[in-house]
Amino acid sequence: MIVALIILAALVAVGLPLYLNHRRYQKKLDSGLAAEESPVEEAGEECCGMHITCEKDSLLASVSPTIEYYDDEELDRFAGKDPEDYTDSEIEQFRDILLTLLPDDIAGWARSIQLRGIRLPSCVREELLMIVSEARASR
Repeated sequence: MIVALIILAALVAVGLPLYLNHRRYQKKLDSGLAAEESPVEEAGEECCGMHITCEKDSLLASVSPTIEYYDDEELDRFAGKDPEDYTDSEIEQFRDILLTLLPDDIAGWARSIQLRGIRLPSCVREELLMIVSEARASR
């Protein structure tokens, strides 16, 4: 009987502060103040887990409409060019930029390329997709 009372007292001692803290947080949430204290990270830092696909790893241009340059402004001259019309030196230029990017920047670079109207050469596009899929599989 004493053991049951000790367990009950421990449950009340832990449960009561948790319940009161939850009610206080719920009141803040209802009044809109808790949004500032939300544990969800910014979209640019890490995946928050609140989306089906991580915005950070997404290759879709519609995820982030802002164009970000990765020290690759010279690629803007290829906007609107057909992927089959690239010369070998132009393909190497794309490949060099892709292979010098940090792993966390590759998906953002692909979105930036799409938003800028640049179509990647098919071989570089395949390499890009392979790198992104390997990075996703390793997580």
